[in-house]
Amino acid sequence: MQDSVDCLVRELESYRGRDRIIRTLCYGSQFVGGILSCKTDGSSPNLGKSLLLLSAQLSHCRTVLRLFDDLSMLAYTHSYGFGAKEKDRAVRWISVLENVADQLYYPCEHVAWAADAHLIQAKSDPWWHLSTALWGTSLLLGILRSLRLLLLLRRKRRCERDGSRDRELRRRMQSELLSIVGFMADLSNAVHWMPHGFLWAGRFPTWMVGLMGTISSVTMWIKMNAEDHNQSCSV
Repeated sequence: MQDSVDCLVRELESYRGRDRIIRTLCYGSQFVGGILSCKTDGSSPNLGKSLLLLSAQLSHCRTVLRLFDDLSMLAYTHSYGFGAKEKDRAVRWISVLENVADQLYYPCEHVAWAADAHLIQAKSDPWWHLSTALWGTSLLLGILRSLRLLLLLRRKRRCERDGSRDRELRRRMQSELLSIVGFMADLSNAVHWMPHGFLWAGRFPTWMVGLMGTISSVTMWIKMNAEDHNQSCSV
């Protein structure tokens, strides 16, 4: 019990950890609140509404916190550069394009937020749609990158004779599979938030958006726990 509390405290003390917790609570509240709001027997309408309001506030909180992400994203993009350290050319250029999409996403979202907050005189909808399109592009590139890495790891496993090395490759493949599941869940929501008429845009019920976001958040936690376990085992 104490270990779990200590782990939670460590997460809350870091920016990325806190964002993961807020994200999980945001989508989880939207999922449960959406289900309760769909009930026709009127048993829990107030609870469902409260959870949806909580989800909206947490989502707004994350948007405000992302106002400070540009510099860290720029530092990462600069350090990665054109991916000279990547051995595979496809992975390299997919990663470069993904970084570009991520870098452009933040200022577009900031403009949309500022327009909604009446800090600038502009319509927010086009900027929200543009930031969502950039997010979706990044997610799609992430899926392609993970698929390419899976293919490369599978080829390595065929030639591997060392048992410990084979287990490491298998863990990396499982991590990439989790990434694909999370990216696809987020991508489904990104399409939903695009303008009506684009694929299934606007067709998801509230609980479905929450479910997809929750699935993505859970994959993040599973990956993090697996990485922590691997690090502890290697010490």
